[in-house]
Amino acid sequence: MGWPARIGLLALILVVFGAVGYVVTRPSTVVHHVQPVAAPHSDGRSDVQDGFQLRPVTVPAERGSAVPLSFQIIGPAGRPETKFPENQTKQLHFFVVRDDMQSYQHVHPELREDIWHTTVSVPDGGTYRMYAEFIGRDPTHPTVLGSAFIIPGDTAFVPLPPPSDRAETDGFTVTRPDGAVKPLVGKPSVIKLRITPQIEPEEYLGAYGHLTGFNAIQLSVTHLHPLQRPGTALPSGELTFQTVFAERGEHRLFLEFKTGGKIRTAAFTVFVT
Repeated sequence: MGWPARIGLLALILVVFGAVGYVVTRPSTVVHHVQPVAAPHSDGRSDVQDGFQLRPVTVPAERGSAVPLSFQIIGPAGRPETKFPENQTKQLHFFVVRDDMQSYQHVHPELREDIWHTTVSVPDGGTYRMYAEFIGRDPTHPTVLGSAFIIPGDTAFVPLPPPSDRAETDGFTVTRPDGAVKPLVGKPSVIKLRITPQIEPEEYLGAYGHLTGFNAIQLSVTHLHPLQRPGTALPSGELTFQTVFAERGEHRLFLEFKTGGKIRTAAFTVFVT
């Protein structure tokens, strides 16, 4: 084979290999559509998150039915934050629960100057934890800060009730139609709750109901709202909640719903595996 032919053959080989290399290394243009999945969160385990800090000013030190409690939310700039976007009709939601999952409260502090004020019920001694929830840096997921306070003296500890598919409150029965199923940690879960006698719940803070769950050991908190929006019918009296549990173990869930102008609260224990 003469040199011109050899050069032509070599050029052809280089072109072929260059084309192969281009095919191998060229980025794929195939688009894979993935359904978004809610991320698990473990909120309220610290008094600092997302650059915000919960700074207690006045905390309960004794028992009482309306004990003053006040605090500041220190923002990323190091100054007290006094305005947040509304979240379910309120700038700030505030929860208090004892570490044995007793004395659950959901209140809405008032701002005076740069301090948030409220009162809480402290029926017994023990360790309590307070949680402040507000829209911080992420508009799709509220920031939740937590801090503990201790009431000295004798305490009547209440064992956590076992998982159940039924709870009673103020003449109403709340059941889990799917039974006392065990949600899987880190996986999307659906929690259905049926209220009987069947009612048309009244709108409360922009929703038909509020479901607040606490991990019994980690004391992290999750605040949920039903898929059914106010104004829609509830033919079976059911409320449906979606969540992703971040931790295994027992969780205490508190359902708040409004009927007859009164807020009712039903509590369940759920075991996450």
